[in-house]
Amino acid sequence: MDARTYAGRRTIGNAARGLAAASVLLSAVVHLDLWTLGLSAHPVLGPGFMATFVGGLVVAVALLVWDHWLPVLAAIGFGAATLAAYVMALTVGFLGVQEAGGGTPAVLSLVSESAAVVLGLVALVAERGVRRRSADDASPARTRAAGLTPPRPARP
Repeated sequence: MDARTYAGRRTIGNAARGLAAASVLLSAVVHLDLWTLGLSAHPVLGPGFMATFVGGLVVAVALLVWDHWLPVLAAIGFGAATLAAYVMALTVGFLGVQEAGGGTPAVLSLVSESAAVVLGLVALVAERGVRRRSADDASPARTRAAGLTPPRPARP
């Protein structure tokens, strides 16, 4: 991979990470808003919505500050899990709640959670090539050839 391709993949990966963080954060804020509007009184969904808010906040921050594949995977999982729970609530019911659907929170959730999954996948694919190149650049043979580490002494 040449330097230009590497820089392009890095840019795409960073942009996808930032947008995925924004998507996860939006979903988390929607859950907090619904919690404050009355779901806090529900014995099961109340704590679940608060946990979703806290978890989304942690995932969003991790995406921005930790350059590792785990936060990206967490964003994909967060988006997929919250989206699946909402679809279940719309169709067959979820934890005793049958959602009617519609409204601004529903649209924001659907869009942000779908975006978190898609953008997380984009970041994962884009950063795969970047990490592979970084690992190749740090290989012992390459660093010795570049004169960065002294050669091993010969055995007697």
